[in-house]
Amino acid sequence: MRRAKIISGIVTPILGVTMLAACSGSGGGTTGANADVTVTGAYGKAPTVTIPSTAAGSALTVKTLVQGNGAQVSSSAAFVANYVLYLWDGSSHKQVEDTFTSSPQLIDGTLVPGLTTALDGKKVGSRVLAIVPPADAYGSSGNSEEGINGSDTMVFVVDLLGVIADNADISGSQTQAGPGLPTVSNTTGTAPAITIPSSAPPSRLTTKTLVQGTGPAVSAAEYVVVQYTGVNWRTGKVFDSSWSRDQPLGFQVDVPNSVILGLDTGLLGQRVGSRVLVVVPPADGYGSKGESSAGIEGTDTLVFVVDILGVFG
Repeated sequence: MRRAKIISGIVTPILGVTMLAACSGSGGGTTGANADVTVTGAYGKAPTVTIPSTAAGSALTVKTLVQGNGAQVSSSAAFVANYVLYLWDGSSHKQVEDTFTSSPQLIDGTLVPGLTTALDGKKVGSRVLAIVPPADAYGSSGNSEEGINGSDTMVFVVDLLGVIADNADISGSQTQAGPGLPTVSNTTGTAPAITIPSSAPPSRLTTKTLVQGTGPAVSAAEYVVVQYTGVNWRTGKVFDSSWSRDQPLGFQVDVPNSVILGLDTGLLGQRVGSRVLVVVPPADGYGSKGESSAGIEGTDTLVFVVDILGVFG
């Protein structure tokens, strides 16, 4: 049985919220060796990036390699992407990130200024090359925590997969799960209140669709974006919630070390736009060891209310 960390503990890699704005942006032209950077491969597949063994140019360089026709990316909305990142310093370069070999990522935070400029206004379905000099990233101080030197130029190739609006929400008529199961407030745009009954929890994994969505169904290995609240049946208290962080969560379904088994099983086959109640017994959650950091004991049943906002293959 797989036991993973709490759903909110998934780490966003270097492209996302770990990047803090540094210096003001530079121009958008092509200078020096930047024009010699080449990218081959189809959208949706890992690209092959060729970087010359010379020093990078000093200007921000942005090229739309594949033009999409979906929704526009903007600084006011989260987006889902796959990307590779190289650090280019003088005659040497190295790859430091590649989500194509793992899973897409939900990007919901502050990007370095150059990458913000590069992606703003680009459409879903696009592949974008962004060559970001230090002046448009972390400046001469670099970012030692991420292993980025002050002289490193950052070379991104980003495939834009989807946009999740800040006000993304589900809609439709909500039902209740039925006798012996928690009741859920019929609220939208905010965390639902979950009321635990006085009866004992079910001994088996229980899934109830409270709002039936009409979007694509969630399949194994797909990347899903959700809002959720988790409540401990024993205490009736919330132990985790994406709503409290004011941002949705993205994770890969039915993949080891992603989320607890009960959520994997409970979300498979559910459709985008749905609100789903998932009651997870210990065997499908954290097992007999529990999760002390969240106040979860080895005998605790967990209750999740999950709003499915998007799914990406």
